[in-house]
Order: sequence, then structure tokens, then C-alpha cells
Amino acid sequence: MVAVVLLVPVLVALALWAFAWPAARTAPHDLPLGVAGPATATAQVEQRLEAREGAFEIHRYADESAARDAIEDRTVYGAVVATEQGPKLLTASAASPVVAQLLQQAVTQQAGGAQVQTVDVAPASAGDPRGAALSSSVLPMALAGIGAGAAVTLLGLRGWRAAGALVGAAVLVGAVAAAIADSWLDVLTGNWWAEAGALGLSTLAVSAAVAGLAALFGTPGVGLGAFVMMLLGNPFSGVGSAPEMLPQPVGAIGQWLPPGAGASLLRSVSFFDGAAAAGPALTLTWWAALGLGAIILGSALQRRKAPADPVVAEREPARAG
Repeated sequence: MVAVVLLVPVLVALALWAFAWPAARTAPHDLPLGVAGPATATAQVEQRLEAREGAFEIHRYADESAARDAIEDRTVYGAVVATEQGPKLLTASAASPVVAQLLQQAVTQQAGGAQVQTVDVAPASAGDPRGAALSSSVLPMALAGIGAGAAVTLLGLRGWRAAGALVGAAVLVGAVAAAIADSWLDVLTGNWWAEAGALGLSTLAVSAAVAGLAALFGTPGVGLGAFVMMLLGNPFSGVGSAPEMLPQPVGAIGQWLPPGAGASLLRSVSFFDGAAAAGPALTLTWWAALGLGAIILGSALQRRKAPADPVVAEREPARAG
């Protein structure tokens, strides 16, 4: 009774810290932003942006074309272009509608409230202009991975059978999720197979991690994996805004966990033709490989620890009399 009474408030405090604290501290932290144009024309713009200490990481470009290329390569979230008519803002709502709106407000404020020409270089899907549906996809993928890892553990699957079950489940989850998000809801606009692969790899990274921890530490490993993926990976992913909008080092940590890496990979393959997809794809691959390796290792260790069958010695029959 004492353990339950004390444990529940601790879990609630951890959940509030993980979910509410990053949301309450949402603000740009070294947010990559481009400034394009001649140095004499952009000097004042840079000074105003740098006045917000620690908010923006300024990238300088020679002209608008170079700034557009940087946005499409996911190097920056937007760019301010100095023109004869005044500042021109380039945004990418597909990267983050929240950041696009933030940049528009900041540049308009710097222009004294005057109307600023804004061009959305990489627009979000027409079926999800605010990115709400894409943000909501992180939790189901995490839950699917946790559920698959827990099911493999509770059903007693070990070794290669467990690994094969997780891979097969991840492939089906990726196909179903892509069919719903792309073909039905029209939330994603990229290559269907690439999106299915990103969703499946995200699920496999979570499920393999959960089952791998369970193979090494027993059933408590499922709880540990669920804690990491749900209470850390989900709120630290930054999918609702951007990793650079979260307090540091929360944003960086989130990109090293499967939910954050999976969301970044899905954005890249769906809206940016795979630009900047290598990093999150490698992160997910490492999680999946280490988790599957832990499953195989845990199975081998259990076989070595299993006691050998006792050898029954044959007795000679005693002579009567």
C-alpha cells in the first residue's frame, strides 16, 4: 500500500515534467534561419534578429535562390530576403507550421507592422495544413512498438522467432499507417513506399528496444522501455513544433530517441524528397539493430543458464535370496 501511494504521485510528477515543462518553455533556441541578399542590405535585418539572444542561428546566403535551396535541403526553417521593396520572407510550413507562423510574426514586427510578402517554399499537405494529424502520428507509432515488444515478451517468443515477429509486425504497421495517412487522410504527400518504410522502421526501433530490454532484464524491461519511449521520446520529439523550439538539451535528446527521429524522417521523405533523412534513418536503424541484437543475446544467455537434464544412473537389479 505504501509503495502504491508513493509511486503514483512520483509517476504523475514525472509525466507532468516530461509533457508540461517543454510545452511551457516553447520558444526558439538557436533556430536555423537564413538571411539572403547583399551584406549592406541584410546587416540591419541580422542585427534585429541577433538582438533576440539565443533565439536564431543565422545562415547567410547570397541570394533568394540559394536560400530556397537551403530550405528545401532542410538546412534552415525559413529565410529573410532583402529586396528593394522591403524584406521578403520564405517559410516551410511542411517543416513546422508553428515555426512558419513564428517567423511571419517576428519579421512583421521588425517591419513595423507593415505587410511582409511571404512565400511558402515547402507547404504542408492541403489535408493537414496545421500539421496536427502528422503530430498525432507519433503516439500511435510509439504505442504500436511498445505493444509489439510487450506481446513478444509475454507470449514467450525468443531469439530469431521474436526478431522475425517484430520485423513482420513493423512491415504491416508501416503499410497500414501509410495507407491511412497518405491514401485516405491525405496527410502525407511523398513517395508511398518511402513513407511506409519510415513508419515501419520507427515502429521496429521502438518494439525492438522494448523486447530487447525485456530479453536482458526480464519483464521489468518492458516497463523501462515504455517509460523511455512514452515519457521521454513522445514529449521530447518536438513534432508539434520543432526540436529547436524545445528547451535544450531536450530537443537534442528527443532526436536521439525513436519517436523524434521517426517524425523527422517522415517529414523528410514526405515533403522534402528525402533531404536530411540520413541522420534520423541511421538513428532508427541503430535502435532497431541494437534491440534485435539484445533479443538474440538474451535468448542465448537464457539457454546457457538453463539447468541440464539430470542423468539417471541405471541400477543393477539385486539378486533374490
